[in-house]
Amino acid sequence: MMASKGPHEHLDLESNSDEDAHLSNNAIHSLTWKDITATVKGRKSGSARHILQNVSGYVKQGELLAIMGASGSGKTTLLNFLSHRINPSTYECSGNVLVNGQQVPTSQLWSLSSYVEQEDALIGSLTIEETLYFAARLSLSKTITKQQRKRRIELLLSSFGIRDQANTLIGTPIRKGISGGQKRRVSVASQLITAPKILFLDEPTSGLDSTASFEVMSFIQSVARKSNILVIASIHQPSSATFRLFDRLLILSAGQTCYFGPPSHLKSFLDSVDCPLPEETNPAEFILEMTNVDFAKNRTGALRRLKFIQETWSKNHAESLNHEMVLVEEAFHGKLLSDEELPKATFFSVVITLLHRSFIKSYRDVVAYGIRIIMYLGLAIMMGTVWLRLHTSQEYIQPFINAIFFGSAFMSFMAVAYVPAYLEDRATFIKERANGLYGATSFIVSNFLIGLPYLFLISILFSIIAYWLSNFRPNADAFFVWVMWLFLDLVAAESLVVLISSIFPNFVVSLALTAFANGLWMSVGGFLVSPTILNVFWRYVFHYIDYQAYVFQGMMVNEFSHRTFTCASSPGSPSACQCMYQTDLAAQCKISGKGVLDAYGYAEHRTGKWVGILVGIIAVYRLFGWIALMLRKS
Repeated sequence: MMASKGPHEHLDLESNSDEDAHLSNNAIHSLTWKDITATVKGRKSGSARHILQNVSGYVKQGELLAIMGASGSGKTTLLNFLSHRINPSTYECSGNVLVNGQQVPTSQLWSLSSYVEQEDALIGSLTIEETLYFAARLSLSKTITKQQRKRRIELLLSSFGIRDQANTLIGTPIRKGISGGQKRRVSVASQLITAPKILFLDEPTSGLDSTASFEVMSFIQSVARKSNILVIASIHQPSSATFRLFDRLLILSAGQTCYFGPPSHLKSFLDSVDCPLPEETNPAEFILEMTNVDFAKNRTGALRRLKFIQETWSKNHAESLNHEMVLVEEAFHGKLLSDEELPKATFFSVVITLLHRSFIKSYRDVVAYGIRIIMYLGLAIMMGTVWLRLHTSQEYIQPFINAIFFGSAFMSFMAVAYVPAYLEDRATFIKERANGLYGATSFIVSNFLIGLPYLFLISILFSIIAYWLSNFRPNADAFFVWVMWLFLDLVAAESLVVLISSIFPNFVVSLALTAFANGLWMSVGGFLVSPTILNVFWRYVFHYIDYQAYVFQGMMVNEFSHRTFTCASSPGSPSACQCMYQTDLAAQCKISGKGVLDAYGYAEHRTGKWVGILVGIIAVYRLFGWIALMLRKS
């Protein structure tokens, strides 16, 4: 249960420093919306279905607006529309949303606002305190000092009743963490610490008991008053005490307005529609009963009553609401902060912060790299013992080639294990980008950089086991060239995961397409079918853009360009030789490894060119992944 906080402690979130005064200015005076309509087409009927119909309203600085209604009434859709987060491919929308009486670009609204989603999108491997710390670092690096940031974190931890759990992990599928109600508090606190001017809350009290709900909303009210924040919250069934905290109330049913105005005027409106509020009854419960017809015993009567309420509101109050909105929009004659004036962290500081956070996540979250390291070590032991101590006689030439193929192709194929970790990181990015914290460039750069040391570690560990057990060319230069190719192979494979998962952010689809793509690269890479005889279509369309092909031929040159093999003796004449490959060493009953390379059409001294092409492929994968993130907003 949350400890009760006095009003003065609630108001201490903002100090009187110059930096905090800048954050508390009156840049946002009002948010108004008029005739919001959203429709979707039914999959079977094809006819339009109204989710929202001509919804209007407003909220002013320092106020809390509650959007109430039964499930399916359009609360979340309206919240998404107001915050410019609605998916245009799903809904056909119309209506205007104005900030200070004027339209603003989506990017600027996102910079001014924060959105707490109904589903908690938190990083499970971080502690509560770390979650608040990184939220502050990503948004306020330029505007507050370390001491101010620490003070805000401490105050939020105390005010939301999570001080004692500050060092507890949020929780992952493998490691138990905090409760669902505590996650709700952390989600709200992590957005408040970013000092938004508009705060959107989707069911902020779900999972909380009545006392905790009141404390959370009471603290939000205090911050809203002090910092002139506009708060819009969809809320299902608040307690009577929580209900009284809101300044304005918007009641929806089937996407239509049943009431808009102060909660104190609700009783008189209910009286006017012959639905008097009983004494000692929670207004929120009564509202849900009046507007929810799904479980009504007399559905026809309930629908008739609901229609009467909506028509009465539209007939008697819609015009006065429009007049109020005009006055609200005209009351402010200043202008919005420009993007340059908004407090933002620099690109460099954002990348460093993301790297720091990803580093903590990576070594704590065994799914991201821990399981992969164990998996690759198991693969190395299997490879090293299957191709154990290969000899330099000609019957081992093909096993050497097979081992090279297995060591490169299957290592990259197993990169599909990175799909769930990347999708989790992407979900966090989508949420934080929508809250104006950073863009796709910062995410792609930090995601690329944080993976490099782990992939290099995997390459080294795998090679230490598999390379020497299999008896590849035994010198340091050859070993580290092998490690280089394996490292580039893994970087390319992980970059392919980033590309596919950015375009198709669904676990099953991403996994299937990544596996298919790697199967394609294995087929045309040069091992299963030599490039010299590969079908023209597959060679010129796919082989030359196949990163596995360059890894395979690089490893082949590394192994065979400086190695010789002994030929077999002829059964009929022990002194005669039978050589699988005819080279200039045939007279010595030996095979030059260059003959193997000639059979595959691989030339020597092209390592630099192949590395350059491979780096280019990696860059293209990341670039296309960046473009996909830029174009896809959800």
